[in-house]
Amino acid sequence: MLRAGFRTAGLGLALGVMAGGAWADVLSTKNRSHIFSSQTKVLDNRAAQQYKSSIRLQPPKVVTPTKWGPDTDGDLPVYRGRYNGEYAQMARVAARKHGIPEDLFLRLVNQESRFNPKAKSHKGAIGLAQLMPDTARRLGVDPHDPAQNLEGGARYLKQQFQKFGSWRLALAAYNAGPGAVTKHKGVPPYRETRNYVKIILGG
Repeated sequence: MLRAGFRTAGLGLALGVMAGGAWADVLSTKNRSHIFSSQTKVLDNRAAQQYKSSIRLQPPKVVTPTKWGPDTDGDLPVYRGRYNGEYAQMARVAARKHGIPEDLFLRLVNQESRFNPKAKSHKGAIGLAQLMPDTARRLGVDPHDPAQNLEGGARYLKQQFQKFGSWRLALAAYNAGPGAVTKHKGVPPYRETRNYVKIILGG
């Protein structure tokens, strides 16, 4: 009986040691999981901060306006002219550079000169975008150079849009001058200007 008691006690002690070891393993596993979770959270936070920083470092997107302004009547028309050669591509580049609608600018150039770089009006306007000499001088471009002429035309149209807030008035100012638009508080009552705006806007 005494020996049996010793054996029972020994067995209980052994089981206790084994149970303690198993519990220690459980605690150790939990600790490791907790440490891993903490490290992962730190890395996630660090990655999130780096992502935010990378967004802040990105250059601002150029948003090309596609409407006439806040009081719009609809989308701007698409350019469907026959000419799609070198000067049309140059016009697209100039439009993108200054953040103006490409199709609108192509329709303007088509109406102004039919993409003839040597076009000259009876009023003295020169080249693809039909810049007046004084306007070209203020813009700092050579109106006889096709690329610079388109550059000046795109920049001038953008200036008129920024001034008047709508493409309809910007086109009227491009044709008749900003002074006329300001004076008449809208599209001037000139047949040429009204037809010009109507043809380019397609309405």
